[in-house]
Amino acid sequence: CGRGPGGSRGGGSDTALLGAASVAAGRQPRGPRRDGTVRWSSAAKASAVNINEKASREKILTLESMNPQVKAVEYAVRGPIVLKAGEIEKELRKGIKKPFTEVIKANIGDAHAMGQRPITFLRQVVALCTYPNLLDSPSFPEDAKKRARRILQGCGGNSLGSYTASQGINCIREDVASYIERRDGGVPADPDNIYLTTGASDGISAILKILISGGGKSRTGVMIPIPQYPLYSAAISELDAIQVNYYLDEENCWALDVNELRRALNEAKAYCNPKVLCIINPGNPTGQVQNRKCIEDVIHFAWEEKLFLLADEVYQDNVYSEGCQFHSFKKILYEMGPEYYNNVELASFHSTSKGYMGECGYRGGYVEVINLHPEIKGQLVKLLSVRLCPQVSGQAAVDIVVNPPVPGEESYSQFIKEKESVLNNLAKKAKLTEDMFNKIPGVHCNPLQGAMYAFPRIFIPSKAIEEAKAHKMAPDMFYCMKLLEETGICVVPGSGFGQREGTHHFRMTIIPPVEKLKILLEKVKDFHIKFLEKYA
Repeated sequence: CGRGPGGSRGGGSDTALLGAASVAAGRQPRGPRRDGTVRWSSAAKASAVNINEKASREKILTLESMNPQVKAVEYAVRGPIVLKAGEIEKELRKGIKKPFTEVIKANIGDAHAMGQRPITFLRQVVALCTYPNLLDSPSFPEDAKKRARRILQGCGGNSLGSYTASQGINCIREDVASYIERRDGGVPADPDNIYLTTGASDGISAILKILISGGGKSRTGVMIPIPQYPLYSAAISELDAIQVNYYLDEENCWALDVNELRRALNEAKAYCNPKVLCIINPGNPTGQVQNRKCIEDVIHFAWEEKLFLLADEVYQDNVYSEGCQFHSFKKILYEMGPEYYNNVELASFHSTSKGYMGECGYRGGYVEVINLHPEIKGQLVKLLSVRLCPQVSGQAAVDIVVNPPVPGEESYSQFIKEKESVLNNLAKKAKLTEDMFNKIPGVHCNPLQGAMYAFPRIFIPSKAIEEAKAHKMAPDMFYCMKLLEETGICVVPGSGFGQREGTHHFRMTIIPPVEKLKILLEKVKDFHIKFLEKYA
């Protein structure tokens, strides 16, 4: 539109609206001003406001009219506690006095935000891919340049800014397949079964989308561990599927018991069609690492009951306890023989966000799917093509995770030193956290065998539970809110992950630097003792 008098866009000025309304009400303008605009009486203006108010209508999108599945979604990791932490941070910046000087966000496994240094080699390759002119710089090692050139050759126009195939860059999927074969001792992996994703979350959501169907008692049931990572319950709510809870055994270091799987499955058959079994190994938020026998039992159960297996293995590099070892579900499935390996449908997920990398912001990940029906493969590619392609710099980051420097290459010594430093520090912090929590009266923490979190059980007195009810809060939400308000420590209540009735927990990441972690744990100790005294 052209601009009208006074610089307003023609047909959209306040003057035009006011004029139309006033003329409609039978009022005429007083005449033009020197600048050409029209003067209106106060009565005319009042009339126009009144007409505009009458003309306003109800919003199309309201809480009542919105998608009810979206409204049902809850994601505790970024829920009310985190929103409150953000408010407190703003108050601190304004100079409002608190009993603390900073908010410590121990609610999420965001390693770099907590001070972990990036892996140099990974950042070098992504930098080279992002700005290829650096390939001529002597500041970058040749092994990094070699990988960057290979990735760029797989991109349209040799640019990270181009779309890729919906399944991901082919040479990176080949590298993922090679990595899986090395990890699993030679178990074959096919690049065509690998789909690069925007973080593991994107892959999990996509696989769930194609799995869920039916209505009423035939609606798909999805079996998830309790406690669970809230992505699962959120995705199940959004897709209007049926959540089927099976409980991990807290008294036995959060072990998975097949008898509990069978109980949950048999009860669910009365109201849904359970056909998906989700496993998180190592566990989030519980940190357990499943042994080989447990995985064999789960695979046999899935084969016997015709369940589609989802193996969330994003913490596969994060194993700390002596005697514990990561076993991939795919490797164990293969070793159980062709009756299992040729029949059990399995989707396995990995990510750049965890492990020793901590590259959450790149949103890199992949899913490997085996025994998928050929026609379903086409449907999965179609679904993924709707979002065009995964984040391309994230794909590049995935390539460095699965194709790191090897002995004899220029960057190997620095890479292995940085990787081992991160993992060794995490192992020390896991033990430190377990030990310090278990010295606090009314707190019990199982061994942190893996992953990046502690999930201690906390005793909450009945008086505090009553006060929580008065505030319409879950008891552990009340506890965590008080902890935040009095210490600045942000953790996530166990109710956001699920827990057995009558028990209370919170999840806390162990990734802060050791000295800050010690301070954090001391603050939690002091707070908990005062909390017990207050509500005893």
